[in-house]
Formats: sequence, structure tokens, C-alpha cells
Amino acid sequence: MALAVHAAGRPVPARKMRSPVTARRWPAAVPLGSRIFSAAVSTTGEKQCPDWAEATAGFFRDDSRPIMLFDGVCNMCNGGVRFVRGNDPNRRIRFEALQSEAGKMLLQRSGRAPDDISSVVLVEKDRSYIKSEAVLRIMEYLRLPFPQLAFFLKLAPLFVRDFAYDNVANNRYAFFGRSDSCEL
Repeated sequence: MALAVHAAGRPVPARKMRSPVTARRWPAAVPLGSRIFSAAVSTTGEKQCPDWAEATAGFFRDDSRPIMLFDGVCNMCNGGVRFVRGNDPNRRIRFEALQSEAGKMLLQRSGRAPDDISSVVLVEKDRSYIKSEAVLRIMEYLRLPFPQLAFFLKLAPLFVRDFAYDNVANNRYAFFGRSDSCEL
């Protein structure tokens, strides 16, 4: 069995293949500091991967609450933010639009492209959640009965939850429209 070679010259061990049913394009929860980011070009012309976990550490230095990233021009997403605010009496979640500079930095910290507005993302100090995993994790921060509902929804397989999430997300502008600017 041959080993692939990483760009830095180190061997990369072969990975076990996952079945198509459980295979994902992006992991549901990405440990921060992962180097699956687009490369930046330094002044000398060589490509570098910035450490986005370090670059965005200031977001969690004084305030450890998670940050919910959402599409700021999506009416459904803005409604979701209002819903979360209304059911989060202790203000345990912060909010940031995906289109903002801070949102783009946090997206890169989460291993996503900075212009990817296809999914809600919940960024915690040590990891990030996307799609249905983000929604369920957000529900765990809300008042009753939402944490219990999240527990039962997690019993559904991830590919089923993400299939439902993707169908709603791909049609959100058609169903709910979009606004000219972010409400936050």
C-alpha cells in the first residue's frame, strides 16, 4: 500500500473508505485549527495556510459564548435569529452575519470557504458545527423543550437530517425571500 505525500513532504496515512451513505463533503463538527483552508500567498510568493484558530482567538478571549453565523440577507435566517433570541433568555449565543468580515474569518476558522453562505454555522471556542448539527447544537442552548427535542432529532441519521436541511436551505430565498441588508 503506497502512502500519499503531503505538500510539506510528510507522508499522509491512507484513510479507511466510508460508505457513500455516510460520506460527507464536510465534517459535521470541525476541530478548530484544522488546516483544510484555502492557501494564502505570502510576499515571497509561497503559499501559506494561516492559522485561523489563532487569528480569531480574540472572539473568544473575553466572551466564551458560541457564535451563530447566519445568512444576513435571508429572511428565513433572520427569522431564525429572532426565534433563537426569543428563546435564549440568558443570551448564551452571539450572532454574526456570514457576509461580515468577522463572519468570513470565523467561516475560515471552521474550515469553510469565506464566501460560503450555504449553511448556518455554530462556532464554539474549540469546534464548529454546520448544517443540521449546528441547528441541533443551537437548540441545546435554548430553553425547554428545545434541548429535549434536539436529543430526539439526533436519533435520525445525519444524512437524513442534512438532506432535509439542504432542501430547505437551497430553497430558502424562493420560499421566504431576501432582504436588502442584514437586520443585525
